[in-house]
Amino acid sequence: MSREILLLVDALASEKNVSKDVVFSALEMALASATKKKFTDDEMDVRVEIDRHTGQYQTFRRWLVVEDELLESESKEIGLIDARDRDPRIELGAFIEEPMEAVEFGRIGAQTAKQVILQRIRDAEREQLLNEFLQRREHLVIGTIKRIERGNAIVECGKLEAVLPRDQMIPKENLRVGDRVKAYLLRIDRQGRGPQLILSRTAPEFLVKLFELEVPEIEEGMLEIRAAVRDPGMRAKIAVKANDARIDPQGTCIGMRGSRVQAVTQELAGERVDIVLWAPEPAQFVINALSPAEVSRIMVDEDNHSMDVIVEEEQLALAIGRSGQNVKLAAELTGWYLNIMTVAEAEEKHQAEDAALRQLFVSALSVDEDTAAKLVEEGFAALEEVAYVPLEEMLEIEGFNEELVGELRSRARDALLTQAIASEEQVENVADDLKDVEGLDAELVRKLAAGGVTTRDDLADLAVDDLVDMTGMEAEAARAIIMKAREHWFNQ
Repeated sequence: MSREILLLVDALASEKNVSKDVVFSALEMALASATKKKFTDDEMDVRVEIDRHTGQYQTFRRWLVVEDELLESESKEIGLIDARDRDPRIELGAFIEEPMEAVEFGRIGAQTAKQVILQRIRDAEREQLLNEFLQRREHLVIGTIKRIERGNAIVECGKLEAVLPRDQMIPKENLRVGDRVKAYLLRIDRQGRGPQLILSRTAPEFLVKLFELEVPEIEEGMLEIRAAVRDPGMRAKIAVKANDARIDPQGTCIGMRGSRVQAVTQELAGERVDIVLWAPEPAQFVINALSPAEVSRIMVDEDNHSMDVIVEEEQLALAIGRSGQNVKLAAELTGWYLNIMTVAEAEEKHQAEDAALRQLFVSALSVDEDTAAKLVEEGFAALEEVAYVPLEEMLEIEGFNEELVGELRSRARDALLTQAIASEEQVENVADDLKDVEGLDAELVRKLAAGGVTTRDDLADLAVDDLVDMTGMEAEAARAIIMKAREHWFNQ
């Protein structure tokens, strides 16, 4: 029997042009599989070892050593305590083995072994093709739709097959078998039966690659796309920047009579593409991103990473766009939260903020309305500014003398101290389980305490919008913190 194994290995290695080790490994797998079937326990872990020189083989049953409390399957795992009864030096992650009855090679048959070997060869060939493909760094894939499976398109790209999932197709796009398509290589799934290329026609990167294909100046480094966002099939925006002062970045991407941008639009099933001039100044970038709407002025709130964008009444619909599409894409492109408002709405908001600020100064500084109004008119927006702005600046205010300024500064500092003490008292009442939530720092804990959130469950009960309003953080960060606060619910 051992001689028969060696002859089979020689024949298959020669026929399939693979190393003998590949054939031996495949035979070991086939023998292990047959052993499991003989003992009718597919969960058991079997290892077969063939002597490469004699063809003799041994079969072992083995168990993985795990923590006793993590033991899930007695067929292939063993607790550390029981394992050390057999071998006192055994460690976690090692295997306990014992010899078992080997199946006869003749019971498997050369055909079964051959099938296993052929499958391993096919897997190796596929892996080699994939590695060659990845080495070329071709993120833009061009192929032909071979078949449709459960709404997903199977795309033939040379010798490789890729999957274009239904949710990565452009909405309302009708792809058929035989169509030639372009797509972006989104990721490689290495689960299941070998590595699988996953494609996308909705990713912003696909838009970028299409422009790189149509605009040679991008590859030459004269022009670059700094950002891209999409509402697939409807509208998209790209931010472009010229690295060569001699070229017009927008005109270059548009092309003669719009030829370049039209080619991209046709590939994207009619998706309209706005080409925006990138700017290093955030406010100017936002103005450009909201094109074609005209912006009257912008108020920047650095602390909350937001901007109030003020437009004339007749520009409001254009700035917002259909179903909020224009402002949504502009916000995604620039990374700023944008609040679109008319001049009248901005004035109303400004008056409300001024009134609230005047009331704060009247209450905290114990001054009359006129003094509070003067502080607001001079640009004072917080008690900290009254307390710590240089004395000379406050003395420049009409009607303010050293005695008044000194008193105002003293009262402002007293008010801030009172607020700090109250804040610390609130934090002292915060439960330890809230302080331990991953993602929360001392400042966020203070803000939560001020809003009446003092326990982990209080935080877990919040909606994302509530946490954003309370802390001023980004929605994605707020969602992550709330999920962390809820983790103990699911663990229970």
